[in-house]
Amino acid sequence: MSQKRPRVNLEPAIQSDFEALVAIRIEAMRESLERIGRFDPARARERFLAGFSPESTRHIVVAGKRVGFVVTKLQEPYLLLDHLYVRPEHQRLGIGAQVLQSVFSQAESLQKPVKVGALRESESNEFYTRHGFQLVEQGEFDNYYVRSPSSAP
Repeated sequence: MSQKRPRVNLEPAIQSDFEALVAIRIEAMRESLERIGRFDPARARERFLAGFSPESTRHIVVAGKRVGFVVTKLQEPYLLLDHLYVRPEHQRLGIGAQVLQSVFSQAESLQKPVKVGALRESESNEFYTRHGFQLVEQGEFDNYYVRSPSSAP
């Protein structure tokens, strides 16, 4: 019997959402960062603040509750998937996959490939490759992936 996937809505973020968004980011990344000895909430906050763009940010909402957020930015020649975070208790329910479909639709309309970075020790690497992303570069702490337009997993 298949489990019904929760209905996901994406809602615009505003400047005053910053603190709530950074809290979600820290919560979602904590385990992966602790695994490599790089968990630092102050650093995570500063890094997020440096690139925070409310107009590029959307809350992931399920059953009226904000369970994560996604940030996409046009950064030629790509649509950059800058952030995709889902609170740990809402992971593995198909929410991230639904958000990716929205990102892919946006990329298709722009006729751009999607680029994303993932912490090397994070389970998100498998998530992105499962959804058609190809590894293109490895940094000291991150892997970088690209998904061409119309790449079906």
